[in-house]
Amino acid sequence: MTAPYDPNDREKVVSKLPAELRKELKVRAAELGKDIQDAVTEGIEAWRKAKGLAVVDTSGGTSFATYLPAGLYGKLKKDCTSRKVSYNQGIAQSIRLWLDSNPSPRPQSPRVTGARRIIFGNQKGGVGKTSVSAGVAQALAESGHRTLLIDFDPQGHLTKQLGYELFDIESASLAKHMLKEAKGDLSELLVPIKGGDFEEHLWLLPACKDAFLLDAKLATTKAVRIKEQALEKALEPLEQDFDFIIVDCPPSLGYTMDTALYYSRTRDGEEDGTSGIVIPVLAEDSSADAYDMLYDQIEDLTEDMEIDIALLGFVVNMYDSRKGYVATSSLDEWNNIGDPPVLAVVPELKDQREAVRVKKPLLVHAPYGDQSDVMRTVARRISA
Repeated sequence: MTAPYDPNDREKVVSKLPAELRKELKVRAAELGKDIQDAVTEGIEAWRKAKGLAVVDTSGGTSFATYLPAGLYGKLKKDCTSRKVSYNQGIAQSIRLWLDSNPSPRPQSPRVTGARRIIFGNQKGGVGKTSVSAGVAQALAESGHRTLLIDFDPQGHLTKQLGYELFDIESASLAKHMLKEAKGDLSELLVPIKGGDFEEHLWLLPACKDAFLLDAKLATTKAVRIKEQALEKALEPLEQDFDFIIVDCPPSLGYTMDTALYYSRTRDGEEDGTSGIVIPVLAEDSSADAYDMLYDQIEDLTEDMEIDIALLGFVVNMYDSRKGYVATSSLDEWNNIGDPPVLAVVPELKDQREAVRVKKPLLVHAPYGDQSDVMRTVARRISA
């Protein structure tokens, strides 16, 4: 059905909503594969025609921002005035109406046994694997999925950016569990990531400095019979506790990356595209060269191990059309590949850099920014 408005002609609207209503909206929109701004728009359009709606408790409301078609908010305010309700109440009733009219499909959906495994990888550093994997994990958790985010890069940028410390080299770690050198359960190393609407749904497995040695140790250890299975064997005990396991991979073509690729393979009985790899890239030639090397590695591994690895798509990061022909023509080339598709284009904005600076998750620091919305789009596409 064609929308009765130009989706590009929108105005930002800020109101206050109770946290539970805001969370319910984000979860439902994600379940139905709908942008939040479109859900709110549909709710307001329906609210304007409805009568006798119950009052929504908006006490304790916090800031909520979205974008409405130009002019719609003005109409909403006039309707609120005539109905003698506040603007916040009008938007709350609209959202409640949309939620009641669009029930969750989850009870009818077949449940995936165990976690879906999504790795974010590219041989080239500096393309935004860390920022994109973290943002998508936050968006998945925000939409109600129990999500584990793993810092699998020995540089530990993900761990540091979220305000956590790397494990000491003498401590238990994921690397030590992979090499069967650790005691205790891997679950003991998980830390909850707090803040935003993803709280209580998102955990981090921090990096450890000993991960620099993982490639060399995997090459020589006899503790792991099939080295490519080392990551999977370590993470198996955690899988039933999560809906998604997101892995921020190192910029490497070594054994460590092989273990991550193997972990993301399509398992027996698993629907194609349930798990796989997302490839963050930049709109420039060096990313294309790096992708060629990664693709060759994937091809070699799939042939040697007789497995399938789903290429879920590219995320073109830090895109700025003002950089001219190099950027625009490169983006065209990524789009022209077709399979895998471009899942989303992340604009070059200050939000992510500021979030790193203040050591906060992006969806906490700038929850209504364009970059956060793109992360939600990627999450929606890979979880569909």
